[in-house]
Order: sequence, then structure tokens, then C-alpha cells
Amino acid sequence: MKPFLTFLFALGLFGQVHSVKPNIVLVFIDDMGWGDFSCFGNQAAQTPHIDRLAKEGVRFEQFYVNSPICSPSRTAISTGQYPQRWRITSYLAHRDMNKRRGMAQWLDPKAPMLARSLQRAGYATGHFGKWHMGGQRNVDDAPPIKAYGFDVSLTNFEGMGPKLLPLTLKPGQDPAKPGRIWADAQRLGGGVRWMQRSEITRGFVDEAISFLDLAVNDGKPFYINLWPDDVHSPFWPPVAKWGNNKRELYLSILEAMDEQLGKLFDYIRDDESLRDNTLLIVCSDNGPEMGAGVAGPFRGFKTQLYEGGVRSSLIAWGPGLVKAKKRFNRESVFSAIDLVPTLLDITGAPHDKNFKYDGESLPDVLLGKSKASRKSPIFFRRPPDRDAYYGDNDLPDLALRDGKWKFLCEYDGSEPELYNMTKDRGEKNNVAAGYPELVARFAKACIAWHDSLPPDNGPNLNGKFRRNPSKKLK
Repeated sequence: MKPFLTFLFALGLFGQVHSVKPNIVLVFIDDMGWGDFSCFGNQAAQTPHIDRLAKEGVRFEQFYVNSPICSPSRTAISTGQYPQRWRITSYLAHRDMNKRRGMAQWLDPKAPMLARSLQRAGYATGHFGKWHMGGQRNVDDAPPIKAYGFDVSLTNFEGMGPKLLPLTLKPGQDPAKPGRIWADAQRLGGGVRWMQRSEITRGFVDEAISFLDLAVNDGKPFYINLWPDDVHSPFWPPVAKWGNNKRELYLSILEAMDEQLGKLFDYIRDDESLRDNTLLIVCSDNGPEMGAGVAGPFRGFKTQLYEGGVRSSLIAWGPGLVKAKKRFNRESVFSAIDLVPTLLDITGAPHDKNFKYDGESLPDVLLGKSKASRKSPIFFRRPPDRDAYYGDNDLPDLALRDGKWKFLCEYDGSEPELYNMTKDRGEKNNVAAGYPELVARFAKACIAWHDSLPPDNGPNLNGKFRRNPSKKLK
């Protein structure tokens, strides 16, 4: 049992609330492509623990995150709202860079957090892993993670509060003299512990298990964010599984992550009361870095509004809750913002009355009882600093997914691209010229949505933030 968790419970921060409300665990992987789980087609690596979840639960093939880059994607899945509402539209970085891009410095703690709604409904709430919604680089005055509705947190170098920081080790290096990265992050919260980068997912898993044990012993349902650093670069796999190039290093980390997550999956599965009353959700925050992960049949990568940047492989598991006749769902089109109202309805927790969710509640879809889709289109805006990347010098600014159609355009609706996702999920054949009325309607909808939200500086940067794509993305 971890000391800081024990201390919090000893203080009585978690009162006695006996309930049969379902437990929720959200595993949000970092920078993994749609095609990287072996159950989604990866032949170069094996992810048996994830694959078992898919075999026993349901996997969704048309699930989207709401941004192709980290911080806004995490904001969307936490709030049930488009991240543009909170002026988080690219990864949070140094203070001056955030300002130049027209962004907030951190997520406003008044946002309608899923964790806070569940906390108010009697849940023990814990965040373990990457945060990246405030408190990074020289932004050291952001609110602590606990201000967002979490009883306990343990994060990495991109959040305020107790953290695990990475040691690094290469083949041939003296194990007694490991390297350190992100060492200056120690000032972003007390309780720092150093461990091998290749084992940090296990560190977060161990803390999550201790936390759920304490919640169960206290008679409370639990909500856990388990958000590993993996499989984000820089790549530091176990020395025994080192690779010869970027792709091999990535695959080694992918397999190590699967093995480390498997400890939590087995822990829940092997406990009958947990197995029958816990919903496990697994997906990625955005598409893959070029040369590392793969997006399966889809075009594009992280930072881009093409499918490879925003379509995510989603798995829902819960033998006592997920009642799917088939173990795959290829029909339902929905996104991360839909998960917040959906999970609130599954748990019976009230919606935050001070806000309107952009997401739609789809509990029967997530639990495998329906193959419906959300009714409204899913809208996207590119990160303001990513008009050009990975060899494309003019990326689309806006996009939507509506039924079978995927539409992309510039801020003013020009340069339209239209794809029939039923026939052309790889976005290879732009049919915009053949559907002028549809293009006009979609362009109008994208512009209206864009104009309804707080602006960023995307239209004004004009390539100032274009960087060498060989450099590590955040």
C-alpha cells in the first residue's frame, strides 16, 4: 500500500458510501496509432492483454478523439466538451508559446470534469499517469490535479502534484549510472520518485491497484484515469528488448506497455466482485508519430485532421456490464466527448447543470447493446501551430464527420475535401467536385461551429511554428 494514499484515507477524505455503482477505469494511451493493437491488425508486435479485453468485450472501429494532439484531446475526454471552449487547442508548452498560439495556460478548473461529477456522486477518484492539461515547462502556477475532482493523483513531468520521473538506460550503459530526463519537473509538485522509463507504466499501475483496493475497503465505487506516458517518444524500451531503429524501439515499448497494463487487467478479472462491476475503457489520445506507430488503413498522423490523426481504436470490457452479441462494432460513429455524458448515465451520476455537453449520451452503444451513432456531426479544428507537418505544407484547418461523409476545408471553407467513408476510408478519392450542395452545407456548418468557439491564433501564425518533423513532438 502506498504511503501517500494510505495517509489520505487515514485523514478520512473518503467517507463511507456503500454502493453497487459500476467502477470505471479509463486507459488513455499516448500517441498510439489505430492499427497498433494486434487485435486491430498489427502483425509486427503482439498485445495479448489488450487483445483479451477485445475478445471478451467489444472493440469499436469508428471511434474518434476530438483533437489530433495531446492536451486538447485530454480536455475533450475529461469534460465532454470541445476543447476549443477552454482555449486548449494544441499541446500545452512554455508560457510564451502558449500565448503566441492564442491558448490558455491550463484548463480552467471550473470546467465540467467527469471526475468531479463522479466524486460528487460518491466515487473515489484517482488520476495516475500523464496529465498535460496544465503545469509543465515554466508554467508552474497551474492548479494541482486534485483541483479537477480527483482525490489522489500521481503524474509525470506535465502536471502539478506527486509524480514519477524517468531514468534512462541504454544497452551497454552502467545500470548504476542511469540518465535522467525532465529533472526540472521536480519543482512542479512534491513527492517525486525516479524509476526506469521502461517501467513507469508499471509504477502507475501499482498505484492504481493500491487506490482501488483502498476504495473497495472503504465501500466506495471508483473512477480511475490510467494515462501512461507510453507509447510517446522519446523511446526507452527495456534494455533486453532494445531495437535497431525508431519503429523497432516503438514496438518494444508497445509490447512492454501491454505487459505492464496486463497486471491491472488480470487483477480486476481475477476478483469476481471487480470483474462483474467494473467497466474498462481503452483508447489512444491521438494518432501516431510518423515512423513509429501505424494508423492501419487510414491517411495521416498525429497533428492532422485526416483519419490517422483522429480515429482511435477503442475497446470496452466489463463482463457484468458489456453485453455485446458481437465482439466488434464497425458501425457506430461517436467520439471522446460522448464518453462523459455516457459514463455519467451508466453510473447514475448527475450531469453538471452549469454546462451543456457537446457529447451525446450513448450508453447502449458503449455497453454493446446498440450500433447506433451520435446524431450530430463531429467537428474538428487543427492545432494552431500545425498548418504544415510531415511533408504536407497546407493541412486542412477544419473538418467534420457526418454519417458516411468526412469533410475538410480551410477556415473560410475553401479547398474542400469530401470523402465517402463507406467506400473510401483511406481518404484517397476527393469527391467534392461531384457534390457541390453537400460541400456548401458542410462548409457552412464547419465555419459556423468554428466561429461559435473562442479563437486561437491558427489563422495568423503563417508557418511560424513549422518545425522539423524529425524532432520529437509533444
